[in-house]
This record gives sequence, structure tokens and C-alpha cells, in this order.
Amino acid sequence: MTEHAGPDDTERLARAALTRVFEPGDERAGRRLRELGAPELLERITSPHAGPDTLPGAGPRALAGCRARAAGVDPRRDLAAVEAAGGRFVCPGDPQWPTQLDDLGDARPIGLWVRGRPDLRSWALRSVAVVGARACTPYGAHMAATLAAGLAERGWVVVSGAAFGIDGAAHRGALSAGGATVAVLACGVDVCYPAGHAELIGRIAEQGLVLGELPPGDHPTRSRFILRNRVIAALTRGTVVVEAEHRSGSLVTARHARLLARHTMGVPGAATSGLSAGVHELLRGEAVLVTDADEIVEQVGEMGELAPRRRGPVLPRDLLAPLGARILEAVPARGPAGCADIAREAGATADETLGTLYELHALGFVERQGDHWRLTRPGPSRPNARRGAPRPGAFG
Repeated sequence: MTEHAGPDDTERLARAALTRVFEPGDERAGRRLRELGAPELLERITSPHAGPDTLPGAGPRALAGCRARAAGVDPRRDLAAVEAAGGRFVCPGDPQWPTQLDDLGDARPIGLWVRGRPDLRSWALRSVAVVGARACTPYGAHMAATLAAGLAERGWVVVSGAAFGIDGAAHRGALSAGGATVAVLACGVDVCYPAGHAELIGRIAEQGLVLGELPPGDHPTRSRFILRNRVIAALTRGTVVVEAEHRSGSLVTARHARLLARHTMGVPGAATSGLSAGVHELLRGEAVLVTDADEIVEQVGEMGELAPRRRGPVLPRDLLAPLGARILEAVPARGPAGCADIAREAGATADETLGTLYELHALGFVERQGDHWRLTRPGPSRPNARRGAPRPGAFG
């Protein structure tokens, strides 16, 4: 326990104890913690002389509940347990504390129980949340894994909740690329939940970070999953929702991200899929549509980190100069036309048109038929048409 000793030992012990007394995200508890400090707040709760004014604004029932939860608290035992699991307890004021969590105000975590070697603060500075439905489609799992792998390859940390479905796919995608990933749990960091992800959570703890607000051994509840999502949103620069129904916990993460002025992004899906309905609702609001890692980095990265320009394949006719393109467009889609008719349709002189038609003929776009011209007909044998592609700026 020597590594926990020092001038901050009293504060650290008190905060560790309070993680067993208060539920995550309790703003009333956060306000009292801010006003009184952790040691004083814990002393008031555990004092045998507690009176009606011990906790300002708390009634007798609330105070009794806090006292009951504090009765068996042993923060030194909890700190030893997390240390044995290869972890530590990080609280505000520590060098590893991610200060962006302070944006949560009084809902800020009392502290974070962390497993893994990397520096939490450094990793959080360049991180993106990838979240979504547990019962996802193969498309959703593929997109989550692909996005996470792409982000990892670009040096970004992928943060998610270690749940089945999109979360698990995102973690695996980052790990498959040899990248960094963080799992934020709704239980103690020594508890593998869901049990089916025990191996995955173990890999994340070895190669990345596993963290949560609840002390060692504590179990998850439905409300704790919802409250965990605010930490995911606050910890990262932006949240990407891959698949989500209208009533989805991942949408809670996105709403928190928006309230905290973080980037909110969504991956589109099939319009007929209920698993994409929540994402599409986000996209109709303030969320940004993204389809790959480059587009995510363009949102959350530094100035100048732009996604490459998207365009379809370049066709030979795309390389024609304006005059050549205009004259080719003037050749009728069906049947031949005379040079004068083509020139009139293209708005060009007869000499310009004739010269250009011969160049288009050399490139295989048109063929001559007596005194008329027509578009080259499809087929393997065209004795009077040579195939090719114009050089950039042809006929210019």
C-alpha cells in the first residue's frame, strides 16, 4: 500500500470509500463533495453523532441509506484488491485524471478504478467512442470493426462499453489492428460482464485500459449502464453510433456527447431496419453522417485532417476538354448526323466541329458513315474506329 501513501492519502481513501456509498452520477452527492471535500463528507456520514443537519438537503431516510452503505466500507481493502488485479484508483487532481470529465460538473465521477498500464489522461486526449446496439446485424458488426481498425491505424484510441454487439466488434477491430482501446464498465473492473466477454475484457486489460466508477467486486445494474454512458461521452472527443433503435442506451451516449459539446456522428443503415432507426433520427438532427475512419478523423481531429475527396471512377470521356465534350454530347444517341447539324447543336463552327470529330474518331468515341457521323457502336469489330483514351486536356 506504500504507493498510495503521501499527502493525498486521506483524500484518496475517502474518495475510494465514497464510491461504495453513492451511485455513479449522483449530482446531489457531487455537490456535497464539492462543497465539503471527500474526507469531511465521509466523516459526516460515518460519524456516530450524525444529526438531521449532517448532510444539507438530505432527509433522514437518505442519510440512513448512506450510513448503512458506509458501515462496512474498507477503502484500503478495495485499493489492495484493485492493485492485485493490476489496477489503480485515479481521482481528480492525479496526473492521470482526464480533466475533460470535469465537464460533467457535479455528475463527475468521484474517482475511476482502472486496470491496465497506459496513462489514462494521455490516451483520453485522442479518443473516439464507437457504440451501438447489442443485438446488431452483421452489417453493423462489420462497420464497427472496420471503423475501429481504421481509427486505430491512424493513432486514435477506441472507447466503448465492452457489451455484446457493436461494442465488442469495436474493441476487437481496434485490437486486430494492433491499436489502443478502452472499455468503460458498469461494474467493478475485476468483474467480467458480460461473462461471454471475459476473454475480450482480459485482452483489453493487457493491451489497453479497463475502467469504471464502481469499486472492485461491484455488480452492474440497468441504471448503472445508462449512467456509465455519460463517462464514455465525456472522456472522448466524439461519439459514433453505428446501430441503435429508438430506445437505445447508445443514443443516451450521443445525447450526452451533444450536451457536452462533443462531436456526434452516425453510420447510416437500411431505411427498413429498426436497428438503424435511432441512428437516422440522430442524423436528422445535429449528428454528422460518417462512413469510414477518415470521415470520423475529419470531425474530431486537428485542423487540416480532412477526409480524401470522394468521386466515382474516372471515365475516358471525363478527360475531354470542354469543346470535345460538348461536340461528343451533340452527336445523336441514335443514328448518324451531319457535321453541320452537330456543329449547330454544339454551338461550334463547322471547322472546329470537323477537326474535333476526327480526334474523337481516333479515340474511338465516334465513327464516320459516309458524310455523317455517329457514336461508335458496341461490338468487338469496328474496323474504322481505334480504341484509346484521351490525354488530360485533349482537344484543349
